[in-house]
Amino acid sequence: MANPFTFATATEILFGRGQAAIAADRIAALGSRVLLVHGKNPARSDGLRRDLSARSCALTSYPVASEPDIAMIETGIDTARSGNAEIVVAVGGGAVIDAGKAIAALVPASRPMLDHLEVVGQGLPLDHAPLPFIAMPTTAGTGAEVTRNAVIGVPEHRRKVSLRDARMLPRLAIVDPALADGCPPAVTLASGLDAITQVIEPYICTRANPLTDALCRDAIPRGLAALRRLMEEGEDARARDEMAWVSLCGGLALANAGLGAVHGLAGPLGGLTGAAHGAICGALLPHVLRANRRAVFSDDTARRLDEIGAWINEVFGNGEAGLERGANMLADWSHAHGLETLTGLGIDEEAQTAAAEAAASSSSMKANPAELSSAVLRDIMRAAN
Repeated sequence: MANPFTFATATEILFGRGQAAIAADRIAALGSRVLLVHGKNPARSDGLRRDLSARSCALTSYPVASEPDIAMIETGIDTARSGNAEIVVAVGGGAVIDAGKAIAALVPASRPMLDHLEVVGQGLPLDHAPLPFIAMPTTAGTGAEVTRNAVIGVPEHRRKVSLRDARMLPRLAIVDPALADGCPPAVTLASGLDAITQVIEPYICTRANPLTDALCRDAIPRGLAALRRLMEEGEDARARDEMAWVSLCGGLALANAGLGAVHGLAGPLGGLTGAAHGAICGALLPHVLRANRRAVFSDDTARRLDEIGAWINEVFGNGEAGLERGANMLADWSHAHGLETLTGLGIDEEAQTAAAEAAASSSSMKANPAELSSAVLRDIMRAAN
């Protein structure tokens, strides 16, 4: 019998091609004053804007052109309050969804944002329930449409930290894979590797449970195969559908199990340098897998890591088993298709040393299947240079 566990997610998930077409009806049913958070190109949300206007919704737009930081979220809160927003809708990649989720959480709050931030603040629960939040991802990577946290940069501390509360789970997640059609190859690769990392880390982490295992065990090989098709064969609707599913599974799994050393390092590295989160994860993943296999003592986790190695070899090699071989193959393939090394992302030795020390306080690191010392973490990053 499995150990007891809990599983929480968005109140409702709509998944599949064509679901975006009914978004306006579902949003308008929740409120008529809408803060629409979108990426730097507002044209991506023009259709939804027209549909909401046709339903007599009062719209206030808020662009998010980069990964969110405290100043951006505070401006968004002011914008939402000025427009008397009743609900927040985010249409975009992970940064846009995180920004929208944080704004929805903090508009009703009476305490300063810092009181609620982990690591650099007090990490207090929200003192009021968030506004209803609807997420519509346009990339397949973060799974933020079904998570209970938002990652926010804190420039004065050179850190990225989480705003986290169980009530931040979206009211509605609309995952329409067609919204990612035509995504540029570099974004497809980085976000895709992030999605794959987020089904691998919950599968091997110390808080895995039977439900997250079922999601991840199915999604890991499907994600590897779909990403290879997209990068080697070009645009492919079925592969986009697969990656959207893998990304959703990753969000469901990480929110209910945990992550590991890839994200434990990626947070500090992103905060120190501003490098893109998905690319950092992709560069680190093979080397963290290798380090975990060498350090882990649990027979079950060792088996899972070897299983991942076999899946990687099946997709990228000749089907031979072995995590060492699979990790090398994944790293070589990723870089051959344009993924930068850590050095190429502008992450120097000083930042890597600082990240190895900062990772100890990361919530992601706490679920890693093996205890990795600062020296081992530095070796991982050197291997990813």
